[in-house]
Amino acid sequence: MMRWLAFFAAVGAALAHNGPPFPILSDYRMGPCVISLWTHPDVGTGTFFVLVGAAPGQQIPKDLTFEIGVLPVSGRLKEQRYPTERSVENGELRYDAAIPFDRQEKWRIHLYLKSSVSSEMATTTVEVTPPGLGAWDLLLFSWPFFGFGAIWLLVLKKRREKRLVLKGGARRASAVESATATRGCADPNS
Repeated sequence: MMRWLAFFAAVGAALAHNGPPFPILSDYRMGPCVISLWTHPDVGTGTFFVLVGAAPGQQIPKDLTFEIGVLPVSGRLKEQRYPTERSVENGELRYDAAIPFDRQEKWRIHLYLKSSVSSEMATTTVEVTPPGLGAWDLLLFSWPFFGFGAIWLLVLKKRREKRLVLKGGARRASAVESATATRGCADPNS
């Protein structure tokens, strides 16, 4: 059973992204900055995180902003741009965006950097996946319940069998006692 569980977990992981955000651009030079773009691309709302550091010998402009543009690789929709929100967490500059995705498919991502020093664009793609494991969720997460239910039924069956054996032995013992009492023997071994 553990082999099947491992198999279904591997299939589910291959079919959908379920876990922490992952990088789609790493240590990419854009103007005076070095950025990394991380994402958790789920159907519904996908999240994007732009981690920003200064390039060697440069400073991060005070008026730095990012926009994230998304469009399906298939071309069925036009590009939609979304602003990012600036935050500083543990001394690290970060820009976050929540972007709606309507369908599981490959999407083209444009990252737009704008500042008084530079305006640039970087492009990458990402596969948008259903949240969780999609259709596999129910099957995968129901296995432990089926397993515990099966174990519970086996324990009940064994207890019942044991109880029937004990009752059968007690009936035989009471039958022997009643037979010896009718013969008038006090000791069944005599």
